[in-house]
Amino acid sequence: MSSGLYNTAKSDFDKTLDLTQLRPYGDTMNDSKVQMSFTLPVKDDDRGAEAARLIAKKMGMTEPSVALRKPLDKDYTFYVVYGAVNHSVDYTKIEVQAVETETMSMEEVNEYIQQNIGRKIVIVGASTGTDAHTVGIDAIMNRKGFAGHYGLERYEMIDAYNLGSQVPNEEMIRKAVELKADVLLVSQTVTQKDVHVQNLTELIELLEAENLRDKFVVCCGGARVTHELAKELGYDAGFGAGKYADDVASFAVVELVNRGLCK
Repeated sequence: MSSGLYNTAKSDFDKTLDLTQLRPYGDTMNDSKVQMSFTLPVKDDDRGAEAARLIAKKMGMTEPSVALRKPLDKDYTFYVVYGAVNHSVDYTKIEVQAVETETMSMEEVNEYIQQNIGRKIVIVGASTGTDAHTVGIDAIMNRKGFAGHYGLERYEMIDAYNLGSQVPNEEMIRKAVELKADVLLVSQTVTQKDVHVQNLTELIELLEAENLRDKFVVCCGGARVTHELAKELGYDAGFGAGKYADDVASFAVVELVNRGLCK
């Protein structure tokens, strides 16, 4: 009987893809199934699991269930809750600010620089402020790159300087001037209490205070960085998840040429 009810429930869904009423996909088109995770400062027991379920329900999740719970220590528990939502969005009307430069391969970037700039360009990158993570900046800068995308150090026509992590913004600017940089890249991984926004904002403010902002192409990146946020903070571009060295390099060299900064 339970199997029959399940099959009937599944057949109730309209399985037609309607982008004007886009819904999450779990097991079946338009079933609106989602999962979310969070931590509660309570011990791992049935009472805590029920608290997690009720929180999800108050957030609008229909028939939520705790799919996973793991104690982080005796007073904190991590939960994954599975259920459905009642909302949809009109995908056809969504407009997103995005970097519009067409991504070139490493070979194409090198050729573009040779033909349009005629010299190597200098790119300085770092994780600034209190951010101690290097995974993001290394993925862009290091020769081996990430996920099959070579890093900027491998580009024949780019001199890439990776300053590492926890680099004060003042030090990054000093090094950029010393190296006669064309492009500055800032990686921000830590986002608690919006510290990434603070670090990113400070760099732009320091550049403007020293009348240096217009001397460089300045880009930022990180898991919580979007092109829209980057532009709001005064950067030329922002690169989030799913972006690689070739995306950054393509934008940077075209921007240098368009703004006449490569003379």
